[in-house]
Amino acid sequence: MDYYGYPRDEMIYKWRKNSVEAADQKSWRLYQFDFMGLRNTTDIIKTTAGDYVVMTVYFDLSRRMGYFTIQTYIPCILTVVLSWVSFWIKKDATPARTALGITTVLTMTTLSTVARTSLPRVSYVTAMDLFVTVCFLFVFAALMEYATLNYYSYSSRRPSCIEPKRSNYSVLDVRPPHTVIALNNSMYWQDFEDACVYECLDGKDCQSFFCCFEECKEGAWRKGRVHIDLLELDAYSRVFFPTSFLLFNVVYWVGYLYL
Repeated sequence: MDYYGYPRDEMIYKWRKNSVEAADQKSWRLYQFDFMGLRNTTDIIKTTAGDYVVMTVYFDLSRRMGYFTIQTYIPCILTVVLSWVSFWIKKDATPARTALGITTVLTMTTLSTVARTSLPRVSYVTAMDLFVTVCFLFVFAALMEYATLNYYSYSSRRPSCIEPKRSNYSVLDVRPPHTVIALNNSMYWQDFEDACVYECLDGKDCQSFFCCFEECKEGAWRKGRVHIDLLELDAYSRVFFPTSFLLFNVVYWVGYLYL
């Protein structure tokens, strides 16, 4: 008989005490989940045809982390650590650092794709999605770090000097073929052939908080600004990237395992 088709005013369903039991786990096993227990509830569903009694059984499962730790988490962590190797490679080794950065980015893309294929297709962000996305951002940031360093390394090089035209000076013309550079409120005579005038000495080429040349560290125009040497970006990254990634892992694992 279809007892579930009767409304509440005709038939009421009730659970007996301890009426739902599971067999001994020695006779069965789930490979991807740990069986935490089960519970049963009774709900009233109201419809236009009447109120119906709905009896529900919930099976509480906990996903095992062993498979995903080996297949996803550990490779992602190692890929992020591998991207930090470029910070110890000379900035002049463009092919080596570029190849390493692109390889790690492509590896993270492959790992994220493989991780999604083994999970249900859901519309919300899962814990693994968050971890893989953050790891991808770290790897991508390491590649962008070298792009920034390479750009400022070339832009901060001493510009090529233009040799002044030689002319015959008369006795009355006593102007020497020199130029005067104002540095820290001091006047220096310097041969124009040997050195070029930096625009940053007048504060024209060093804006905001960044400084491109050593001479820009001093001067009244630098007051109230923080000096950040972009040429030492690798040294900063060796500390910033591992520290921030370690803090993220602490917050991630504590938040999802104990909170």
